Amino acid sequence: MVGFPKKSKKSSPFFKKQFSNSPRKNKQIRAREVRVIGADGHQIGVLPLQDALEAAQNAGLDLVEISPNAQPPVCKIVDFGKYMYDEGKKSKSNKSASAKLKEIKLGALIGDGDFETKRRQAEGFLFKGNKLKVFLNLRGRQMGNPQLGVDVVQRMADDLKNVGMADGKVTLSGRNVFVMMSPLPTAKRVLIYGKPTEDDRDADPM
Repeated sequence: MVGFPKKSKKSSPFFKKQFSNSPRKNKQIRAREVRVIGADGHQIGVLPLQDALEAAQNAGLDLVEISPNAQPPVCKIVDFGKYMYDEGKKSKSNKSASAKLKEIKLGALIGDGDFETKRRQAEGFLFKGNKLKVFLNLRGRQMGNPQLGVDVVQRMADDLKNVGMADGKVTLSGRNVFVMMSPLPTAKRVLIYGKPTEDDRDADPM
């Protein structure tokens, strides 16, 4: 029976993709001298590469290049495996925390019923950890009294303080009136106008 040669892991596209973005460590570092940060987080200073490698070796750790474009490059004495694990967790956390931008459009003369519906929807967006843009477009004669639109948007922002906070003041730009809002930390969000769903309860914390 004829056997087929095994493919080397190093030639695997998956292998290359998995490790191609890893920082240089130990003898992979090419600079002649590097700025070294110790395992305790304190700066040791600029050292010849060989001295930095010896310092890492004496500590039983790795020398990892964390800022290759600095002059000289910045390296840290760490456990490489733990460093990569922590960086992976940070990346995953940042992705889960990145909020989608939702929008709620109001009218300057919006009725109470429609306002309550929009408010409930907006509350749900913020409760789930999304960023929110509350806006309206002034029409016709409403341009003569833009404060009417500002008041409506401000009212919505005030009513949503149980789940979010305005990133700034209500802005009037031409015919547009808007305010951007960010969700409160998960533990501080409280639904007032709507009932939580199973998806709400399982929402990722920020």
